[in-house]
Amino acid sequence: MNVKDLKVGCQTFTWEMLGDRFAGGPDDLLKAISNGGYAGIEITDTMIGRYAGKPAEFAAALKASGLTLVSFAFGSKSGFTLKDRIGADLETARRWIDFAAAFPGALVSMGSATVVSDGPRDDKFAIAAEVYSKAGEIGREAGVQVAVHPSSHHNTLLFDRADYDRIFSLLDASLVGWVPDTGHILRGHKDMADTLTTYRDRIRYVHLKDVDAGGTWAMLGKGVCDTAKVIEIASAAPNFNGWLVLEEESETAAADPAGAVKTNRQTMRGYGA
Repeated sequence: MNVKDLKVGCQTFTWEMLGDRFAGGPDDLLKAISNGGYAGIEITDTMIGRYAGKPAEFAAALKASGLTLVSFAFGSKSGFTLKDRIGADLETARRWIDFAAAFPGALVSMGSATVVSDGPRDDKFAIAAEVYSKAGEIGREAGVQVAVHPSSHHNTLLFDRADYDRIFSLLDASLVGWVPDTGHILRGHKDMADTLTTYRDRIRYVHLKDVDAGGTWAMLGKGVCDTAKVIEIASAAPNFNGWLVLEEESETAAADPAGAVKTNRQTMRGYGA
């Protein structure tokens, strides 16, 4: 895949992380992301707002904004690691998979397995793998690809390279894809290029984020992320769909979300995307 074939989307967590400081709704997100020069959006269950359960209305709003739904992302208070919540988590997965099915090519991204209870880590990996795999089966039946998005946030089960190796050993690469997040990988381990290369067959699309040498979130291009290398590896990945989704969590973005994502889009043009 050539750089000119890449498509650039924006994740809505830049606003979600503000909590009560963001008083807007999904239409405000569509406007800011469209005005920022993006072609697509990845929205979460927290930010979908009034469009939840109304895919036709959301499709119309996307069309009016000139945006494509790249992916729908959701998590769970269970951290996908509680055995007694497997059924409920899969019902939630089915709900959002059915929603995403209304948007050709859209994926469903499941958040990082997270430790929310006591007990052996081995058990938590097994439960998470069961939830991800069964969600993948639901997605396959609906014609929607499902992918996992490891993070470096508090109590994540999927932090360092050993954790990545462990969860991927439990998942069928053809059933459950991977949304590598450059910022989270760099915060958890320094072998980002090797991790991306080793598991390139699992890559569906990419989250581009930057961090400084100490692991603090930074604006894209202002940290240690080798964006050009990421693009090179992803572009050669056999199941990569061409979408680079920018997600910004820096203090700059907290002060001016719309301005920050617009700046990041301009930064990406420097890489030819």
